[in-house]
Amino acid sequence: MFEVVGALRGIETIATGREIRELRRLHKAYGAGRWRKRKAIATLRLQDGTLRTAEVHWYEAHGIGRKELKIKRFLP
Repeated sequence: MFEVVGALRGIETIATGREIRELRRLHKAYGAGRWRKRKAIATLRLQDGTLRTAEVHWYEAHGIGRKELKIKRFLP
């Protein structure tokens, strides 16, 4: 597990609507909404207490919020 420390930087939308491969699963799990897959750079506090900068991805819909935040890669 990890915790986001501070603000997300450089937020970009990767995919919207039908471009999202897992749209059906998102609707079943969280409800219908205008889903977007997004990415950003974040400073994270890892489980062992270290701080690392990483690229993170997540799904987001208005009224539902940010779901399934995951680390894609660590940055130097």
